Amino acid sequence: MNENVYNYLQANPELLTFVRYNPIWYRYLSRDPDKMFELEKEAKIFYGKTFSKRLEKFSEHVHLATMLVQMSQAMKD
Repeated sequence: MNENVYNYLQANPELLTFVRYNPIWYRYLSRDPDKMFELEKEAKIFYGKTFSKRLEKFSEHVHLATMLVQMSQAMKD
């Protein structure tokens, strides 16, 4: 593996963990170090850090809070 790629992975422990869970990326990065951008995209999907996943989590939290408010109002009545 390219030394620059290795140092970059060492500096980003989250990406290093992703590569360890998906060893095929060792081969991809050894053959083409420019695939670091693809690695970052895949890691974001893996960890649920994409915009759509964050929006979905936020929506779930709002839905939960709404249900709690409705339950507390129902108990008052």
